[in-house]
Amino acid sequence: MEKLTEKEIAEKLPNLKGWEHKDGCIQKNYTFKNFKQAFAFMTRVAFECEAQNHHPDWENVYNSVSIKLNTHDAGGVTQKDFDLAKTIQDLA
Repeated sequence: MEKLTEKEIAEKLPNLKGWEHKDGCIQKNYTFKNFKQAFAFMTRVAFECEAQNHHPDWENVYNSVSIKLNTHDAGGVTQKDFDLAKTIQDLA
């Protein structure tokens, strides 16, 4: 999969609510009512990641989940990242 250009990323990003392009990734922070809801969300996302064979850099602290997506093999953001971000957005 080919790395997207800055222009391509800028064109696609408005289709993802609240996601931003920063530090070579597309990223978003989610906040939930409590740890249990945050962890349940991460579990649902994990199954989708496996199905897409694409895995995020993410962090969970109590009720928040921070997600960063890029395609390491391509050295940047690819369509694969946007596809997974859309899936994550739909699950949230």
